[in-house]
Amino acid sequence: MERLGPPQGGEENLLRKLVRVGLPIAGQSLFASSLSLIDNLMVGHLGEAELATVGLAGQFSFVFWMVLYGFTGGTITYMAQFFGKKDMASIRRVIGISATFSFAIGVVFFCVSFFAPGAVMGIFTNIPEIIEMGKPFVHRTAVIFLTLGIVVPLTASLKATQQTHIPLKISVVAFSVNTVLGILLINGFFGAPKMGIMGAAAAIIVSRCLELALYLIVIFVRKNAIAGPLREFFGWTRTLVLRVLANAVPTMANETLWAAGTALYSAAYGRMGVTEFAAVQAGNTIFNIFSLACFAIGDAMLILCGEQLGREEKNAAYDTAKRILKIGMLIAAACGAVLIVTAQFLVKLFNFTDLGDHYAILILVVYGVTLFVKVHNASIVVGALRAGGDTRVGMLIDIGSVWCIGVPLAFLGALVFGVPVYIVVLLVQTEEIVKFFVMRWRFRSRIWLKDLVEDL
Repeated sequence: MERLGPPQGGEENLLRKLVRVGLPIAGQSLFASSLSLIDNLMVGHLGEAELATVGLAGQFSFVFWMVLYGFTGGTITYMAQFFGKKDMASIRRVIGISATFSFAIGVVFFCVSFFAPGAVMGIFTNIPEIIEMGKPFVHRTAVIFLTLGIVVPLTASLKATQQTHIPLKISVVAFSVNTVLGILLINGFFGAPKMGIMGAAAAIIVSRCLELALYLIVIFVRKNAIAGPLREFFGWTRTLVLRVLANAVPTMANETLWAAGTALYSAAYGRMGVTEFAAVQAGNTIFNIFSLACFAIGDAMLILCGEQLGREEKNAAYDTAKRILKIGMLIAAACGAVLIVTAQFLVKLFNFTDLGDHYAILILVVYGVTLFVKVHNASIVVGALRAGGDTRVGMLIDIGSVWCIGVPLAFLGALVFGVPVYIVVLLVQTEEIVKFFVMRWRFRSRIWLKDLVEDL
């Protein structure tokens, strides 16, 4: 069995720790978003309607992903702090809590997608053609909610114990399979059946099932350090469950309501027209390549600061968070500049009309200008505040800005003002700017610096 223990104080400087922990997380995000671009390019060549359909159908999966990301983000706080105390038995108990609740959530989403796919599509668009095209896609891919209900908490546990290289390797395999199958089945290359968007659905199902199998093999068959007797995963105490849920429920509510608000942005764009939403979908796909690696800064901050707080090193945790935040904003500013410069070339990868190209370019410019603000906000709420269990305040700030500022402006711009889609996207960014100042105040207050596992 692999032995794990957190590195001691002076053994590694911050940059080396950040590279060791954060780089694989960034690599995993970058790899996934790059292959997502390939998938969207393949679907996009079928037409703007097909790209819009897959994009809108994927919004329900996006909401689910953020629900699990939020819940496990709350549990990873305890895993990271227990890791600081070298308490692997307690980490396994937290994994058991995380996996049980995550899988239960997956069952709910599976039932909705499997039995009511038309209702799912109707949430995001009122265009009959798109709804009819999306119904079989949503129905067929419902099974991924069951696989992700196990994969996401296992991924979180590996990250919390600073084994971030393992999720990266599994993602490379799973997403590569997804891309290869997509190439074969969407367009019917090399004698494979030409299935269109349903080929993309088939590729997603196979790759997600493979991903689950790889996690189970790597952790339990090959006896990873987080593997252990079954009784340790389910040997919960009432105090531990209540503590973990008290931290995880606000983060789940945070990500769920944030994702629901973001999905409503898509609902607003989806009601503007096929070309408008296709441009947003292309813009988001390209933007993810530049942004997701930057957002990994927040995950690295959570893991490293959580470990220090578990050792009761509050001043060191604050200094670590402050320095990581500065590095993240500098990287984000550079990525934003590159995105703006290359926007007109990147949108040519899609088979759009001239109007679609025009919209997508201007959307990317908006995203490029505001990227450093987004990374600042995400790093604080996902990294600093969650590392110390300040999840309720993070939730209130995050969802308050989305629902009180972003969502109203999205629908006002799309359905009332009648402005072009790139202006609507610009209006939505107002919530990030307001949140920037509030997050900065909370971070500097140091109220979030807490040791949550001291008496467990």
